[in-house]
Amino acid sequence: MRRMAQPAQLDPSPFDLPGGPTGILLLHGFTGAPPEMRLVGDHFHRAGLTVSAPLLPGHGRAVEDMNRCKWTDWTAHVEQSYRALRARCERVFVAGLSMGSLLALHLAAQHPDLPGVVAYSPATWVADKLLPAASVARYVIKTQPKGGDTDLVDPDALAQLWCYDVRPVPAAAQLHTLMRHVRRLLPQVVTPLLIVYSTGDRAIHPTSAERTFALAGSQDKKIIKLAESGHVITVDRQWRFVADETLAWVVQHGG
Repeated sequence: MRRMAQPAQLDPSPFDLPGGPTGILLLHGFTGAPPEMRLVGDHFHRAGLTVSAPLLPGHGRAVEDMNRCKWTDWTAHVEQSYRALRARCERVFVAGLSMGSLLALHLAAQHPDLPGVVAYSPATWVADKLLPAASVARYVIKTQPKGGDTDLVDPDALAQLWCYDVRPVPAAAQLHTLMRHVRRLLPQVVTPLLIVYSTGDRAIHPTSAERTFALAGSQDKKIIKLAESGHVITVDRQWRFVADETLAWVVQHGG
């Protein structure tokens, strides 16, 4: 069983921060874990929000667990987590990073009454041209090494990341299916939408954020472009700016 905490002292468990009547559901990315949402989560909590960051199925334990997951396991868990938070709060915003943004957009398409959805580094289109091949490769390859380089601008940001040290191929095939499904759903996303991305992001396609913004059915939508961050903008050099802009947008939309 292959498992890696990065760094070792991080706990990949979900976290919950009780606060006021406005809640925000924070969704981590592919092979990641809730710690990558902790800095912004604490920021939102200090401002009075109730924060919930679930651990997605197959994550935070062993790659073998993740390779047994279907994309519908992830969407179902997000739906369950949303309903649990909604039972405690008057209104609930949802924000996701990378694959988490796909799950946030999927949830928004099912719940047009959401007060708002936030997509950080939306993985609607990715830079990896080999991802579609995972649908075939999954039958012969279960894991692949991850590249050793990173696009993080702040070297200290690694201390906030927990992730698997290999790429789960069958799970990557499920990610690709989720991506294609969410693309088709974008016109049905009519809730207020905030997209935040960085030009330094090497994981998503350079046009992913702009295309997502253009195709979303929301009439009330805003996009913010960063220039001093990599893919994981919730922990990189500009994370405080990301958190402040998100919080201001939440307050503007009734939070």
